[in-house]
This record gives sequence, C-alpha cells and structure tokens, in this order.
Amino acid sequence: MSNIYYLFFAVVLVGVELLYFRIARSYKILDHPNTRSLHERPTIRGGGIIFYLAAVLFYAITLRPSPLFIFSLTLVSVVGFVDDVRNLNAVVRFLVQGIAFMLAFVELDLSSVNYFMILLIFIVSVGALNAFNFMDGINGLTGGYGLVTLGSLLYIALHEIHFIEHDFILAIMIALLIFCYFNFRKKAVCFAGDVGSLSIGFIVIFLIVKLITTTGNYTFIFFLSVYGVDSVLTIIHRLIRKENIFTPHKLHLYQVMVNTSRISHVQMSIVYMLLQLVINIILIVCMDLARTHQYLIGFCIAVVLGILYVFLKPQFLKDRLKVHVTQRPQS
Repeated sequence: MSNIYYLFFAVVLVGVELLYFRIARSYKILDHPNTRSLHERPTIRGGGIIFYLAAVLFYAITLRPSPLFIFSLTLVSVVGFVDDVRNLNAVVRFLVQGIAFMLAFVELDLSSVNYFMILLIFIVSVGALNAFNFMDGINGLTGGYGLVTLGSLLYIALHEIHFIEHDFILAIMIALLIFCYFNFRKKAVCFAGDVGSLSIGFIVIFLIVKLITTTGNYTFIFFLSVYGVDSVLTIIHRLIRKENIFTPHKLHLYQVMVNTSRISHVQMSIVYMLLQLVINIILIVCMDLARTHQYLIGFCIAVVLGILYVFLKPQFLKDRLKVHVTQRPQS
C-alpha cells in the first residue's frame, strides 16, 4: 500500500474505534473489576476489535485473496466478542479455536511437514492463543507486546526472508498503535477484551507458523517466550496449589508484581516488551548460525526466563502476604 492508503487506513480505523466506544457505552459492554483483573473501575471492553477490522479492511483494500485466513480469524474474533458480552463455555471456545487453526493450516499448506509436527504445532498454537488471552490483564501489555512481536516479524520480512507481504504486518501495527493510544496509559480508555487478545494472538501465531513452515526453523516460536514461560509456569503453579486452572486468578508473574509493589501497569508492560525485544534481537542476530545452535540458544533463553520466574515470584508473594498481615484489623 502507498502512503496515502496507510493514512486512509489509519483514519478509518480511528473512526471505527471511536464509533465502537459509543456503541460499547450504550450497550454497557464494560469490563468490571473482578478477581482476575487489576483495574478499579468499569472500562470499555472489546477495544481490540480494531485488530480484526484492520485485517478485514486490509484485504478489502488490496483485494488479495486469503479467504480461509479471514474466515478463521472471523471465527476466533466472533467467539471472543460474544465472550466479552456474555461468558461462553470453555469447551465452545476451545472447539472454535481448534477449527479456526485447522482451516488456517489448510491455507498455510503444511503438506511438507510430518503429521507429528503438525499435531505439535496445532497444540502449541491453541495454547499460545490462550496465553495471549490470559496475559491481557494490565494496560499496554497486549498492544505493546504485539508491537514488539510484529515489529520483529516485519524486520525479518523486509531484510531476511520474504515469507509474507510486509504491508499486511504494517497494517496490523497501525491498528496496534491506535489501540495503544487508548490503552497504553495509567487510566485506560478501553481494554482489548477477548475479541482483541484472541484476534491479535491469532494473527501473530499465524504469521509465526507461516515463517516456521517457510524456513523449516522452529526457533521463531521463542518470539513468544516471555508470554509462554509466564503462562506455562503459572499453570504449573496453580496445579501444585490444586486450583482450577480455568477459573480467574491473579497469579501470573506480572499480576503478582503489580499487586505487591509500586510498579505501575505501564512500567510492567514496558518490562515485558523490552525483555521480549532483547530476546527477539538475539534470535535474529543468530539466524546465520547452525540450526542446532539456534535451538540451543532458544532453549537457554527459556531456561533463564524460567529461573527468573521461579526466583522472583516467591519474593513478591511474600510481600503480598506481608501486606495482608499488616492490613488485618486488630482484635
């Protein structure tokens, strides 16, 4: 797309986002504080619908056929939006997500990949999609993390491997920047909602799987390592505590740190962004190394993140316990 198209694209998306705010206020599509959230007042939910609309608008402008991808993204986004308005059964969500990825994989043409790896990619993709959903808990995290990941993929598409048209990535990044204007602040105007976290997650995962299948290099899965390690270890932590992993909670590392310290939402989001950015730069710089060396580096990155998680979380949980003790009323 030319610069004038990008300008038109941005203006339309801003208008659509503002229109959605009016609709959301009228129909009270609001995120109310609960046991999982870290905000203190009702906030517009579903502002991340702009990510889905950006993808649809892009293909409408460029007239590039990608029917299965758009249909799959629509399935995920519709289910996410319905879940924002009224809670859906977890089985329904997982079923639709599974169907969406199967359709997307048809468009990606994984015929050169063996069945075991296709099954593994499928499982990891569904897990990563829900990690995007679970990690959408503080201002700026979804938008900022999405920008870092898509920015890394854009660099690869422009300078390393042409695995997709770069203007599609730029179009989604424009939507992310608009969303960040309303969300990446102390008092957010809107939250992404399930429609936003699931749609941007689906887009990012689709692009990463496309890059992996184009290159045969699975190292790029570590572009989601910060989210991945936090999500997996939090699930393990909750299983150890014999908790239902499908119920709301505040046990992600970022939630514990924000809850027990003076670290603000924006500061915490920046920490996660910078950490993933550094990791992505390392992975891109190492792309010329032997594949086994790249895998070893990715594994070491995951181990280091795991050690940080295991070291930091108990410290902050102790601080939370101290806060609760000091706040307990005297008898």
